[in-house]
Amino acid sequence: MSEPARSSALAPFRVRNYRFQWPADLLTSWAFEMELLILGWYVLVETGSVLLLTLFASLGYVGTLVAPMFGVVGDRIGHRDLLGAMRATYAVLAAVLMTLALSGHLAPIFVFVIAAVMGIVRPSDLGVRGALVATIMPHGQLIGAISISRTTMDTARIAGALSGAGLFASLGMGPAYVAIVCLYLTATALTLCIVAPAKPHATGEASSEALQRSPLRDLKEGVAYVWTTPRMQAALWVAFLANLTAYPLSNGLLPYIAKAIYGTNQTGLGYLSASFAVGSLAGSIVLSLIRDIRVARLMIGATVVWYATLLVFVQMQTVPTAIVCLVVAGFSQSLAMISIAVILMRTASENFRGRVMGVRMMVIYGLPIGLLAAGSLIDEIGFAATGTVYAAAGLALMLAIVLHWRADLWHVHAPANAR
Repeated sequence: MSEPARSSALAPFRVRNYRFQWPADLLTSWAFEMELLILGWYVLVETGSVLLLTLFASLGYVGTLVAPMFGVVGDRIGHRDLLGAMRATYAVLAAVLMTLALSGHLAPIFVFVIAAVMGIVRPSDLGVRGALVATIMPHGQLIGAISISRTTMDTARIAGALSGAGLFASLGMGPAYVAIVCLYLTATALTLCIVAPAKPHATGEASSEALQRSPLRDLKEGVAYVWTTPRMQAALWVAFLANLTAYPLSNGLLPYIAKAIYGTNQTGLGYLSASFAVGSLAGSIVLSLIRDIRVARLMIGATVVWYATLLVFVQMQTVPTAIVCLVVAGFSQSLAMISIAVILMRTASENFRGRVMGVRMMVIYGLPIGLLAAGSLIDEIGFAATGTVYAAAGLALMLAIVLHWRADLWHVHAPANAR
């Protein structure tokens, strides 16, 4: 890597707060991936039901409906404090599962209950951390900072999936959860080391009005703000579509694909999960090194490639060919998701960032809908046919979004394509 490229990639780490947030996000994402793999495999083995597996995966996203309220809270008390409280909650819930596993009292019902409680909080983590990055970073470094922040999820999915599978296979669920609890506690401590930028204090009537404003009013203003800004609305529709029709194939259904389609074990599942993350990490790194890019056009092109790759992936019958497809899918989805985040954060004013990212997290609700529908369809028509329907429908609807908002997304001089 050349010296200018290296300097560009590492520039965000010159900001003290970012040097604390990045490892905190990394450890949190690592724990997320370990939990997802370990609990997904546990549910599939204990119940033997793909429908219950998709139900478990869906429970992780029940909080997407209340994600905008997390944005409201973040705008009021500060994104650093909210993120610290959320991560402390993860540690407590993981400690409950650890205790049950070590004592031999763990059962699928307890996993479903904890997953439901965790699912209220966890979907908002990505949005709150994105709003915090936008708050602590200079505007000119936002693309690089968001791209490098994305690597926390990508590297965690590689290391978390492989280490989670290894610990689970060699030591059992209890010891694996000891490691997960330690990761959450360390992430919480690092998050609280961030020095939140001071907000200007309103005085007089403005201060009194701010105190009297209801959270519901703040939420309505945030939703209206997004809905009346065409490029933000278009980006959110793309995000919803990807969660509804793309992520179920490359995320939530992987335990079923590994076991039922390829006949492999949890280690093979770890390889499949990690391969998607390898591609995603490569995409994040590449985008962190590129300047002066037309972000909306990148979002469109990357999403189209993602769906085209999934059309091929669902036809694969061997693990090596599936891994190649997942690497390409991961690369393209990383470019698409980073582009969406950049469009939203560049467009949103500072006092609306939390609410905008809250609405962004709310569209993740498409994922549990897609997962549950996929579980039923697989029982009826099989995985390959279900995957083909999902990818083809997603590709067609993506093109419809582009046609409807072409003036805001495709034109060279559109604000979303500003360099």
